[in-house]
Amino acid sequence: MSTRRRQPAQLCSIIFIFGGNLPPRSPQDFTLLWNPFSDPLTFAVQLVTLVVFVELFDNEQTQLILLRSDPLEGVVDYRGRPVSRSGSGRLTSALFIIGVEIAERFVFYGICSNLITYLTGPLRESTAAAAAGVNAWFGVASMLPLFGAFLADSCLGRYRTIVLASILYLLGLSMLSFSATLPSLQPPKCRDINDTAACKPSTFQVAFFYFSLYLVAFAQGGHKPCVQAFGADQFDQNDPKERAARSSFFNWWYFGMCGGNVLTIPVLNYIQDNLGWGFGFGVPCIAMLLALILFLLGTKTYRFYLLDHEDPFTRLGKSFVTLVRRSRETQGSKEEYEDDVDHAEEAKGILKLFPIWATCLVYGVAFAQSVTFFTKQASTLDRNIVSGLQVPSAALQSFITLSVVAFVPIYDRLIVPVARKFSLISSGITMLQRIGTGMFVSIVSMVIAALVEMKRLKTARDYGLVDQPGTPIPMSFWWIVPQFLLVGIADVFTMVGLQEFFYDQMPDALRSLGLALYLSIFGVGSFISSFLVSVVDETTKKGQGISWFSDNLNRGHLDYFYWLLGGLSALELAIYLFFTKDYVYKAKGNITVN
Repeated sequence: MSTRRRQPAQLCSIIFIFGGNLPPRSPQDFTLLWNPFSDPLTFAVQLVTLVVFVELFDNEQTQLILLRSDPLEGVVDYRGRPVSRSGSGRLTSALFIIGVEIAERFVFYGICSNLITYLTGPLRESTAAAAAGVNAWFGVASMLPLFGAFLADSCLGRYRTIVLASILYLLGLSMLSFSATLPSLQPPKCRDINDTAACKPSTFQVAFFYFSLYLVAFAQGGHKPCVQAFGADQFDQNDPKERAARSSFFNWWYFGMCGGNVLTIPVLNYIQDNLGWGFGFGVPCIAMLLALILFLLGTKTYRFYLLDHEDPFTRLGKSFVTLVRRSRETQGSKEEYEDDVDHAEEAKGILKLFPIWATCLVYGVAFAQSVTFFTKQASTLDRNIVSGLQVPSAALQSFITLSVVAFVPIYDRLIVPVARKFSLISSGITMLQRIGTGMFVSIVSMVIAALVEMKRLKTARDYGLVDQPGTPIPMSFWWIVPQFLLVGIADVFTMVGLQEFFYDQMPDALRSLGLALYLSIFGVGSFISSFLVSVVDETTKKGQGISWFSDNLNRGHLDYFYWLLGGLSALELAIYLFFTKDYVYKAKGNITVN
């Protein structure tokens, strides 16, 4: 071996000895030594070594060695070369992608969680208009993944779509920062809160802000469905061990996403409320840049699935056409369409998903309240921790992520193993049972929210604060924490269950679309919430003179609205149980355990 080849190998050996392991001699050795759950120093050293190691062994000879061991059919690396099971994908690649998702969710929810405060503050919108605006924006952001999935599955591929969406993210976040920083774009400060007409932002300022905001929504539409599908692609569904790891991946994906936001979102909300919105929008921009860099660093470890020669959406159209034609043909002519059986079965499988999708929409409506009325409700309470330190109302949404972080390990390591012993299903309970359990928890959260609001209104009356909306009600913010915690627990069941269900039950070529359909539940739910708020607002103004969503919440009746949502959620759960009781899963949907 030449000196030039010997020196990199010696460098790799030194690094791994320092990291506490014997030096790797082959890619298979590295796979055995790689341990992301070791102590932080060893983990950091091995992560650096991973990059060096991939460079050292990135040659044609090593590729041949890997392919002789266990090649993967239809899977290539970033250069389009075939890859092996041991030399690509799995946990190593998933860690990069989970890190990217943590940063992206911090960016998105960093804006979404406190958006109603910005709309009712600098933009001077009413409570009802701001809530409808947040719901509309969140709805669009949740529907656009359908377009992003179309681009990814039909022409661009998931990797390129993620990169392009990240660049759009950076552009939108930069524009949001400018809208809150530059004097010509920044809404004027209001000295007299009672004279809102004198300090309203100009039409151009409002238009620039909303254009920037919806550009972020458009970027999220390309990013969200592809990142998660790309992460799940790193596990081979035909390998029992990797398939079990993929099911656990969805749990820990959501755990990492929420865990990263437990501390970061409250800090960002504090910056927005106390240091200014320019910084509040600028920090997410920096985080998105770091996420893009991290994603690119993992390029050489990813598994890339080859796009079908046939556009998957064209294939989907043919499937539905075939299904219709077969249903109209007589018995004698059915043989003519024997080759189209697969297309027809695909169409039937997708149609089976529609009742599940439709009966989850009210859950999406209930979910939308955590970033709108829950936050406004919290803003009226005593949020002081110690003298001079007040918790931002939007920061209370962190209790959602905190409950997710606490409950995912309980679910994955305690509930699933216990349930597995009785059900003999690898996931413990079926995906549909998991979704339905979360729906029930969501109903409980709406009931708790209504009871707490009744208590809040009574306290305001008892202390004579009904007509003093600017004065905090002498009622601790801890009263409102349980409803946030229950939303998080419901998410562990329903949201994660929906992610896995729509990924698993869609045809392989349309899995980005499957995750986009899951996201569209919350998009359509937000639109329904916006419509419902507008209708209730107008109706109660005419009938009672005061809206349930009055700008003075002490005069409103959010409790009535929460009771309404609780009733609709109960009706939804009953319909959901009716449609799911006879559902037949796609092959390999739930693997039994011996």
